[in-house]
Amino acid sequence: PRLTPACAPSRPEGAEFSPRPSHRRTPLLPAGASYSVAYIIMPEKVAIIGSGNWGSAIARIIGVNCARHEDYETTVEMWVFEEQVDGKNLTEIINTTHENVKYLPGVKLPVNVHAEPNLEKAVTGATLLVFVLPHQFLPRTVPNMKNAYAPNARGISLIKGIEFEDNKPMLISDLIKKAMGGMDISVLMGANVANEVAQDQFCESTVGTRDMANGPVWQKLFNYDTFLVNVVNDVPGVELCGALKNVVAIGAGFCDGLGFGGNTKAAIIRIGLAEMQLFCNTFYSGVQSATFFESCGVADLITTCFGGRNRKCAEA
Repeated sequence: PRLTPACAPSRPEGAEFSPRPSHRRTPLLPAGASYSVAYIIMPEKVAIIGSGNWGSAIARIIGVNCARHEDYETTVEMWVFEEQVDGKNLTEIINTTHENVKYLPGVKLPVNVHAEPNLEKAVTGATLLVFVLPHQFLPRTVPNMKNAYAPNARGISLIKGIEFEDNKPMLISDLIKKAMGGMDISVLMGANVANEVAQDQFCESTVGTRDMANGPVWQKLFNYDTFLVNVVNDVPGVELCGALKNVVAIGAGFCDGLGFGGNTKAAIIRIGLAEMQLFCNTFYSGVQSATFFESCGVADLITTCFGGRNRKCAEA
């Protein structure tokens, strides 16, 4: 929750309080009186930037949590790139049927999730921004926000991928941070197949943050009965695991396509995990070994090597 200070004078019981004369700069207080500071708790306002398969699945969890926790405003704005489906606007369909019939058919969204085609309007006043769209769309998407979000806003990236600059890897979260003028950006990664998450099949996920003070607000936003969230102080480790596991999955797909068995695939997964750790430690300092045993690490690697799109592509 956001804390808004409000000063209120306090005084000993029975003491009189002199009103502030118009010509004085400070109030007249009796001896022993002092000012106390009260805080008004303001709920966080959440905006989701993206509404594809994964974006819609996570919007389902966010919507439920915002409805049941007083720490968040009930209404969740979800930015939807407007498309026509059977002659109707996709946003109209979502807001009427509470279902993203194009990207997550057959799954109902909470009624408090509102589809908004205007990005600036969707993020207006938002204090928590959830980025969940293909990273190649970021450069043309961020400027359309027009700084309409709250000045103290924080963000979290659910985008799996990696960019390169000057022959060195660059985190998607760092790209967002730069585009958003230095905003604090956390990440959420894990063994989270969107359709399975949407069907309430149990899974885990990992939030990586640079400021652990932001951990509880993200954990409470995403944690659900069937979606267990853990927080670690390791953005690079969490985020790179989410990208590098796809490379290992290609090797697992080649293994399947060539007809090799479980022993060979197990070796590929083990060697791949070690290579992932070496890559992370080569390019980033402070990556924690324990991160690789979180959902974002070994769990996501296993899931992708047995059922991910990269594995299937390589097998073919």
